[in-house]
Amino acid sequence: MKNILITGGAGFIGSNFLKIFVSKEKFNKIIVLDNLTYASNFSYIKDLFKLKNIIFIKGNICNGKLVKKIFNNYKIEVVFNFAAESHVDNSIINSNKFIKTNFVGVHNLISTARIEWRNNLKNKLFFQISTDEVFGHLKKN
Repeated sequence: MKNILITGGAGFIGSNFLKIFVSKEKFNKIIVLDNLTYASNFSYIKDLFKLKNIIFIKGNICNGKLVKKIFNNYKIEVVFNFAAESHVDNSIINSNKFIKTNFVGVHNLISTARIEWRNNLKNKLFFQISTDEVFGHLKKN
């Protein structure tokens, strides 16, 4: 059983994933890291924290010290990254926030995973889940 980090777990997609995952998969611990911005809602997931092996941490994936501390303290083996700034209108108004979270924050997570897992990649997984604001639109064939 693994220790799992789910970022953006209080957002719409992350919270739905978290509810399904908890009901279907075996795990040692789940750490939910969410900054609780306009795109998230703690009430989506608050009932899950009755379980002793699910822990909530309010914080930002851009905070390298926090991410490293989580990896070290909980011996993270799997990452599901749902953390992202979304809503196209907001990205036009404040693109800096989007660049910081959606690119710099993701880079921070990947870099931390690479460093922390460098001596043992066996059974380590990193899943990047995002929206079209990050990946862009699909091309029609």
